[in-house]
Amino acid sequence: MAVFKVEGGTRLHGAVRPQGAKNEALQILCATLLTPERVVVHNVPQILDVMQLIELLAAMGVEVENLGGDSYSFRAADIDLDYLRSDDYHRRCRRLRGSVMMIGPLLARFGVGYIPKPGGDKIGRRRLDTHFLGFQKLGATFDFDQAEEFFSVEAKRLKGCYMLLDEASVTGTANIIMAAVFAEGITTIYNAACEPYVQQLCRMLNSMGARISGIASNLLTIEGVRELHGTEHTLLPDMIEVGSFIGMAAMTQSELTIKDVSYDNLGIIPAQFARLGIRFEQRGDDIYIPQQEHYAIESFIDGSIMTIADAPWPGLTPDLLSIFLVVATQAKGAVLIHQKMFESRLFFVDKLIDMGAQIILCDPHRATVIGHDRRIPLRATRMSSPDIRAGVALLIAAMSAEGTSTIQNIEQIDRGYRDIDGRLNALGARITRLDE
Repeated sequence: MAVFKVEGGTRLHGAVRPQGAKNEALQILCATLLTPERVVVHNVPQILDVMQLIELLAAMGVEVENLGGDSYSFRAADIDLDYLRSDDYHRRCRRLRGSVMMIGPLLARFGVGYIPKPGGDKIGRRRLDTHFLGFQKLGATFDFDQAEEFFSVEAKRLKGCYMLLDEASVTGTANIIMAAVFAEGITTIYNAACEPYVQQLCRMLNSMGARISGIASNLLTIEGVRELHGTEHTLLPDMIEVGSFIGMAAMTQSELTIKDVSYDNLGIIPAQFARLGIRFEQRGDDIYIPQQEHYAIESFIDGSIMTIADAPWPGLTPDLLSIFLVVATQAKGAVLIHQKMFESRLFFVDKLIDMGAQIILCDPHRATVIGHDRRIPLRATRMSSPDIRAGVALLIAAMSAEGTSTIQNIEQIDRGYRDIDGRLNALGARITRLDE
């Protein structure tokens, strides 16, 4: 099994360009099932989760072609619906959570959608109720085989309706949108997720012939159409990778330029890093982070401890809280990290405590971090990556620590970050990938 050996204490220098957005890619690739015509997608991140989804689509009958670099074409003209009942389909879906977003397109175009309980990060409960409640409101029948953990939806035709989502689920909203584009009449979705990735999906669908209005708000209106056509689409840069690089530069006292970040689509992320005392400059569509020996966490106006919490867009994405937490360990001051969405996502902090960080895990959702202000550097240790984002947080910790750390289960990191060791080594990091 592969591990990272990370020699800490080195500083990075240079420029790095973020990969295409993983979360957008999973939605967009599933949406290619909605048309038999050719769809070209640019800036596709060649990471484990995305490549597994591409392989799954190909196994279903989608014609997939790499056009060179990060550009791919997809043509879903001849889908093998019998394959959806096969053991191979079950095996591939179970290891990839993004596979759940194939149900909406399959239901809309073919009237059936089957999926086993999908895999993904072990970060707490990740219920799928919002997806299937939405399909049922559109007129689909739903069944869940508890013994086999297998979901199925069927509908001869879908009919538009009004629905108020019980949660602003990003994947749930995307799935329901893709189902609703072919529904008869008007579908109105209130409390819809409005992350940039959902906005991108809606814009791509409109370019294919869909009629979606209210984009970028939490109230979407979808007028059903009979068919969609081919299109060409470019994915946004990954905001999670942008945030990871900002945190990495601060922790390693590095001077770094992050290129082509689509700054307007970063939302509150830059402002939240500024509240940790991290300095940066927007230079066109780049972010420049100067070398910083120290950074101090702000307090609220009344002097109370700073709280950084996740929230639906335009609030802070939960995928970056692990990064904020590790960066705070070497800040001056204290901060409360409140992870509202997933109750197991903070359990990696025991590994940071082993490295010498001062963290109090208040409960499954909250952790208080007392920063060292670099007086006590983190110490190297051996640890295992529990999920994608915690894995990168641990990598950042190891890069700033004294000595050489070992990170196991790095497949979790590879699921979300392309060639992270090679790209960081080009900036001056010392990360070695080994088989143990």
